[in-house]
Amino acid sequence: MSAPGEEAFEATGCEFDPDAVLWVRGVDYVGGWRDARDAAAELNGVLVTAGPDTADLVSSAQTRADGSGVVRLLWPTETVRAVADLVRSAGELRQTG
Repeated sequence: MSAPGEEAFEATGCEFDPDAVLWVRGVDYVGGWRDARDAAAELNGVLVTAGPDTADLVSSAQTRADGSGVVRLLWPTETVRAVADLVRSAGELRQTG
């Protein structure tokens, strides 16, 4: 779990800083972080093929207190709207198909 204001689990650099986290014995934080990192990479890969501009996207892999992974997204407004349009279109295709 990343401490407030610290970027211990950045997906962009995939660096792991064990000194920047609070540890609870028996909780698999690394496993949750890896899962979040992989999910962030998967989402970024899909977005590249789907078309929105991904140049300014930041995906940060982190963990919750229980060790489960979390992906935090910092996206420009235009990208969020483009992704919303893609999801909306996929939903409409699903309803008509």
